[in-house]
Amino acid sequence: MSAPPSPTAVTPIRVPAGTTALQALKDAGVPLKGADAAVVVRDLSTGELKDLAWTPAADAEVEPVPASSADGRAVIRHSTAHVLAQAVQDLFPGTRLGIGPPVENGFYYDFDPERPFTPEDLQALEKRMQAIVKQGQNFSRREIGDDEARTELAHEPFKLELIGLKGGAGQDGADEAAEGADVEVGGAQLTMYDNLDPRTGDRLWTDLCRGPHLPRTSTIPAFALTRSAAAYWRGSEKNPQLQRVYGTAWESKDALKAYQEQVAEAERRDHRRLGVELDLFSFPDEIGSGLVVFHPKGGVVKREMEDYVRRRHIEEGFDYVGTPHISKAQLFETSGHLPYYADTMFPPMELENSEYYLKAMNCPMHNLIFRSRGRSYRELPLRFFEFGSVYRYEKSGVVHGLTRVRGLTQDDSHSYVTPEQAPGEIRHLLAFVLGLLRDFGLDDYYLELSTRGESEKFIGSDEEWAVATAVLEEAARETGLELVPDPGGAAFYGPKISVQARDAIGRTWQMSTIQYDFNQPARFGLEFSAADGTRQQPVMIHSAKFGSIERFFGVLTEHYAGAFPAWLAPVQVVGIPITDEQVPYLTDVARQLRARGIRVEVDDSDDRMQKKIRTASKQKVPFVLIAGATDAEAGAVSFRYRDGSQRNGVPVAEAVEQVAAWITARTNTDPTAAEPAGEPVAAG
Repeated sequence: MSAPPSPTAVTPIRVPAGTTALQALKDAGVPLKGADAAVVVRDLSTGELKDLAWTPAADAEVEPVPASSADGRAVIRHSTAHVLAQAVQDLFPGTRLGIGPPVENGFYYDFDPERPFTPEDLQALEKRMQAIVKQGQNFSRREIGDDEARTELAHEPFKLELIGLKGGAGQDGADEAAEGADVEVGGAQLTMYDNLDPRTGDRLWTDLCRGPHLPRTSTIPAFALTRSAAAYWRGSEKNPQLQRVYGTAWESKDALKAYQEQVAEAERRDHRRLGVELDLFSFPDEIGSGLVVFHPKGGVVKREMEDYVRRRHIEEGFDYVGTPHISKAQLFETSGHLPYYADTMFPPMELENSEYYLKAMNCPMHNLIFRSRGRSYRELPLRFFEFGSVYRYEKSGVVHGLTRVRGLTQDDSHSYVTPEQAPGEIRHLLAFVLGLLRDFGLDDYYLELSTRGESEKFIGSDEEWAVATAVLEEAARETGLELVPDPGGAAFYGPKISVQARDAIGRTWQMSTIQYDFNQPARFGLEFSAADGTRQQPVMIHSAKFGSIERFFGVLTEHYAGAFPAWLAPVQVVGIPITDEQVPYLTDVARQLRARGIRVEVDDSDDRMQKKIRTASKQKVPFVLIAGATDAEAGAVSFRYRDGSQRNGVPVAEAVEQVAAWITARTNTDPTAAEPAGEPVAAG
């Protein structure tokens, strides 16, 4: 879940013709056991991964791929997926197979069983998998012709379909499913993998697969099945619905345990659960999937975010603008979004003999603002910013709380600059977004550079892409942060830098993005008057600091486990009277706090004091001020922190100043991390 490790120099290992890669590794003293064990090799002449049983026809140079590397883990997970499929067909004969690729942190396999799998089925499958692993069956690769494969797989209709897609599987269906199909069939040459009895060599099970795999099932170090769910074949709702079983596999039992602990902690931090418990937001069925409503407490956090980023944009030289939620179709034809982005836009609406679309992006409308009058080079950089509500038709299977929604608000900005100004503007935007993340307590991140792929979805000349990519890369490297390549991940109109931030438990989230766009200015005919009187085309730079307010809100909720820093907390102080007689006293204290702009409530419910304290704790309120008769007489309160420590007899003026100081400082650490004056005592 962290950034891919930077490549390190590895001394190539020579594999003589007719010798297995495994033997060459043994001769070279490469570890073959443990987390650093080589699970496959990379042929340095082609970059392809090869099984350890691979025997080159001519001398070859390879590098070992350790189990703990990204590629090594993928091989472990893919091999484990095949063991899962074998276990399913052992326990549920007649079940037809789909695809079983490795994915981030695990794997899945799609099946067409007679009935959906139950939790008890998963337990039985995991037990059967353990038996297959213990048996040490050999993974054995063999090449096969198309017709022969069709004969051998006549009982597997989904596999037969993959044979027909050979070499092009990755071009159809949802991204993950398409990549999974490509793992099965690969390129022009089909291969089968047989699981062989280690004693007799008899074939125990077979699957169509490109590979590579581990040498034996017993070299799978650690795995677990996690859940099952319905999934459409190859990601299309037009296809049959299958049963998908998910699992995870790692290079060691310790790595598996660490991942499971992280997953458990992630569940405790799940923003969807915390959103309900803290009364922050909800997703009413009556409104629709992926469409959020913020409750008053969530509205406070959202408002604080908006106030912050609006102020920061103005400080950084941006002009605030506003644009409508819908537009005629022609606008998105001009921008290129309809030809290249239509599958993620909501269907059109007919109105006055025209088609209108809910906007999925704000940039086309900002271009119209730029084009509304003549522009001079003296105005550049010209920067527009808005809270733009956009709507994207995400498939139901990927909608996830606040982090993947259908209606979102972007803190979207566009800078119009001369080509010469572009490098400086990108540096300016990078400093802006990194400062923003630090201000919200996200200070562990790296950069990702998304560049053009081979697909036809990218527009513009090779030269334009090369220039734009070089400008972004140079600015990114100047930050000194780790820069990870993402080939093929660019938007259709230009490359981008994205900030990948790690949260409190080490998970990585894509946050802010900066995109270099040379296409839209040309498509919209944007021009400015240059110093020499000529009309020239600006460069357009897209940037979103939060990315979307909804997603950033969700990430913050999980990062802080709902215990927002005091300046962001929906309720910053709760006053708790020991008896009803202290309610007027604490109401006056609350008045003093509100005069300082502090969000405060007094709990005057009929609950006992200890229950009120527990309620405030569950609501993760940063500060609780408790008052009894003695406190009221002394003009003081007992000051209780979020971690349960407490200072008694704190004068009201001092308590107000301490809370105000925390909030004014906008620190992101927990107030309980401060050393309170005096000796903390247990709450009474």
